[in-house]
Amino acid sequence: MKINQALNLEGQVAVITGGSGHLGSIFAETFLELGCEVCLLDNNKDMLDKRIEDLILKWPNKITGYLVNLEDESERLKAYDFVRSNFDRLDILVNNAAFVGDTNLSGWNVPFEEQSIETWRRCLEVNLTSVFHLSQILSSFLKKQSKGRIINISSIYGFLGPDLSLYENTNMGNSVAYATSKGGVIQLTRWLSTVLAPDIRVNCISPGGIFRSQPEIFVGKYVKKTPMARMAHEDDFKGSIAYLASDLSSYVTGQNLIVDGGWSAW
Repeated sequence: MKINQALNLEGQVAVITGGSGHLGSIFAETFLELGCEVCLLDNNKDMLDKRIEDLILKWPNKITGYLVNLEDESERLKAYDFVRSNFDRLDILVNNAAFVGDTNLSGWNVPFEEQSIETWRRCLEVNLTSVFHLSQILSSFLKKQSKGRIINISSIYGFLGPDLSLYENTNMGNSVAYATSKGGVIQLTRWLSTVLAPDIRVNCISPGGIFRSQPEIFVGKYVKKTPMARMAHEDDFKGSIAYLASDLSSYVTGQNLIVDGGWSAW
C-alpha cells in the first residue's frame, strides 16, 4: 500500500454534523485537502453560511450545507433526504455535533444538585440519540461503497471522571449529562463496529481539552496535568480524522482514539 494513495479521498463524500463549529471546520478542511466533497450539517445559519463561503474560496471540491436541529427526529430525517438527493454516494459520516463544556444552557455548568433534567434530556438527544439515529438512517447509503466509515466524536470525559478542582474560581463546570452522553458514544461505537462490519468501519476520537481562551487559572491547572504541557489546538485533530477516514486505517474498527496530549496516561 502506498501511503499517498491510501490518504486520497478524491471522489468521496463526507457528512459532518456540527460542521461550522471549531472541530467540524477542521474536519471539513482536512477532507477537502484530501480531495473529498463535504456536506456540513449545523443549526446555526449564520455560522454555516459563513463557513461554506470561506471554504468555497479555498477549495474547488463540492461543498454544501444543510440547516438542521438535531434535537428533532423529523429534522434528522429531512437531513437524510437532503444528503440522498444531493449526492449519489456517501463514504464518511462524522458525528461531531454536541452540547459541549461551554454550552449556555440552564442547569448545565452548575453544581450537580442544580443540574437540570430537561437539559439532561436535551443533551442526550443531541450528543447520543442523534448519533444513533443518523448512523442508522445513513448506514444503507454508506454500505453501498462496501467501505463506509463512521467517526464519532467523544471526549476524555466519556471514560474519565472530572477533576472539579480545575474549575474552582471560574464560571466553568463539568456537566454529568455531557460526560454520560460521551461515554455512551464510545460504547455505541463499539456496538456499531461489530454490527455494521465489514461494510462500514466505526471508530471514535476522544479529544482532551482544547484551548479556547479559557480563564488563565483553568489553563494553568490543566496544562500542569498534561504531559505535552499545553492544551490542544484544533489543528491537532487533522491527523486523527485523516487516519480514521482514509485507508490508512483500513483494518481498524471499534476503536477509541484518544487525542489528549497524555492527559489520561498518568
